[in-house]
Amino acid sequence: MTRRNRRRSGRNVAGILLLDKPEGLTSNAALQHVKSLYRARKAGHTGSLDPIATGLLPVCFGEATKISSFFLDADKHYRTVFRMGVSTDTGDAEGAVVHNALVDDISDAAIEQELSGFRGCINQIPPMYSAIKHGGQPLYKLARQGIEVERQPRQVTVYRASFHRVDRLHIDLDVHCSSGFYVRSLAHELGERLGCGAHVASLRRTGVGPFSVEDAVTFDRLRQMDSLDELDGLLIPADQGLAELPDVMLTADAAYYLCRGQPVRASKAPRSGWVRLYAKEAGFLGIGKILADGRVAPKRLLHSH
Repeated sequence: MTRRNRRRSGRNVAGILLLDKPEGLTSNAALQHVKSLYRARKAGHTGSLDPIATGLLPVCFGEATKISSFFLDADKHYRTVFRMGVSTDTGDAEGAVVHNALVDDISDAAIEQELSGFRGCINQIPPMYSAIKHGGQPLYKLARQGIEVERQPRQVTVYRASFHRVDRLHIDLDVHCSSGFYVRSLAHELGERLGCGAHVASLRRTGVGPFSVEDAVTFDRLRQMDSLDELDGLLIPADQGLAELPDVMLTADAAYYLCRGQPVRASKAPRSGWVRLYAKEAGFLGIGKILADGRVAPKRLLHSH
């Protein structure tokens, strides 16, 4: 079998699977396992979770991979536990301890006061142990070589950050944030402000855009499926993850030209922004964007149409 044929092997599956990723697996390892279970030709995940993290990892199959960037850019929800008084080089429990401090005298009021400074639109410096590239190299590879480089702060938004004290050494936080936010950076910076250091002891992603981990499936459940049809029954249509975008219904003629790459006129279309595109006979066509002249331009179309 040639390399080209190997790339084309597998089923032409389409849709989104909401996976509850277990601890200890990289996102890519989880993706490859799911892809194998589905015998799928094409699949991709929508934003990495660290191996120590659990929770929601949407996996897109087939044509749904064309809209995966919308989930990469979507808001995220996390439930996390910070271990106070211990700093690590990675910012999480997998790293080597670099600092210890007493935390007896830190009150809930002091934690809340410092945490309030991280709410809203803030500038955050990404951690060295991240996939952001510097000179073509991921930062985490440089960090493993003992190399630290200057990182530019990134503007992110924290919509909600609330906590309760688990015990003297641990706090439990719920965080709703924009794309690009690093919980490990929050742990490090909060610990620094409190003068004791901190790291992420556990992390669970509970939401991505419109999706909730409550609707996700585990590997155990996937393995219990008796057939590929049952597995396929767990998939969500691609457009269901884009419910926040207004929908535009096209006439058959407009759909014909749009699917050939041409901007078209559509009645009841919004004045700007991204939209979901539909046609009566074909159903969901893909994603478009409203141009300055009011026409709808195709941006992410499904090949099947």
